[in-house]
Amino acid sequence: MEHSVMVAAAMIGVGIIMGLAAVGAALGDALVTSKFIEGLTRQPEAKNALFTNTLISVGLIEAMCIIATVIALIILYANPLIK
Repeated sequence: MEHSVMVAAAMIGVGIIMGLAAVGAALGDALVTSKFIEGLTRQPEAKNALFTNTLISVGLIEAMCIIATVIALIILYANPLIK
């Protein structure tokens, strides 16, 4: 009985982690991209610098989502409370 409760709690936790990570990454990417478009319309000559900064920012935001996925996998498969 305890084992099934721990597995269910781990599954719920992983679902919450992955859901929040996906929503956070989507919002972050949307904000960065919208600011890139704003900057591009204000200063078209700064396109290269803005684009480079945008790619770096989006990469860091997506890395946060990948880290959340790794943590979720650790909770599922390397959890010491689930034997």
